[in-house]
Amino acid sequence: MNLKDMVKQGQKVSIRFYSRGSLWYITDSGFEFPVPVNDRTEVGNATFLAEDKAIYFMRYIRKHIKFLEDAREEAKRRQ
Repeated sequence: MNLKDMVKQGQKVSIRFYSRGSLWYITDSGFEFPVPVNDRTEVGNATFLAEDKAIYFMRYIRKHIKFLEDAREEAKRRQ
């Protein structure tokens, strides 16, 4: 599933857990991603709801997709 599919038509995200300075959310489609909350420059004075619109989290979803793609590429290079 791509980013647009995860955020279109009112899709939601919900908090799964907190770990090491990040809230981990999951999309309705099952994609998990972190939102760092210990860096005020990243989140400012944001309020994090248990459930929210996925479109508001596009930035974090996109970052995590890129992180996973880069990790896969690095693993391929090491083989």
